[in-house]
Amino acid sequence: MAKLYFRYGAMNSGKSTGLLQVAYNYEERGQRVLLAKPLVDTKGDTAILSRLGVAREADFLIRPGEPVREHFGRLAAGEDPEALLEHVDVKPVACLLVDEAQFLDPAQVDDLFRIAVLDDVPVMAYGIRTDFRTEAFPGARRLLEIAHSLEELKTICRCGRKAVFNTRRIGGEIVFDGDQVAIDGQDVRYESFCGSCYLQASGGRLGT
Repeated sequence: MAKLYFRYGAMNSGKSTGLLQVAYNYEERGQRVLLAKPLVDTKGDTAILSRLGVAREADFLIRPGEPVREHFGRLAAGEDPEALLEHVDVKPVACLLVDEAQFLDPAQVDDLFRIAVLDDVPVMAYGIRTDFRTEAFPGARRLLEIAHSLEELKTICRCGRKAVFNTRRIGGEIVFDGDQVAIDGQDVRYESFCGSCYLQASGGRLGT
């Protein structure tokens, strides 16, 4: 039986880079993979973008509330109503790779589990556990609950300790209020902190 893997880490821990490396490894051996990410992640537009500058187009974008297993099944079978040829003969999918999986809703994470268990296709989901307020994203929480395998990808804080939290900066100022989702971009930046540096920046505050 295939498994659902959740590889998580703070910002800048190499999650997207790791995903793209896994895709390369599979394809180097002649195997087929599908890459997906939530539509809400507008960084890189329709591509999965590593902070090292490596990018690759996602095979499909996951819309809010969309049944992931149904969409995956069509593409896995070579069916794409938006393509010039609606059906092509394709190799079986050896692995499904999902970036920014924290933005999925719990029902979509359940679909990833079904793809692994019922369709026997390994699913590797990459994402962060908590937002800038140290609160779990719904998708990440569900992955922590049901994934067969959990792996933490590590990065370091500015002080040299292991980073575990994410801080949000707007205009260079660290903020602790706002919507849970704000994509890294021109006005919004994120930095990974250890617990000590986070508490120092927040004045001892955790959560809302």
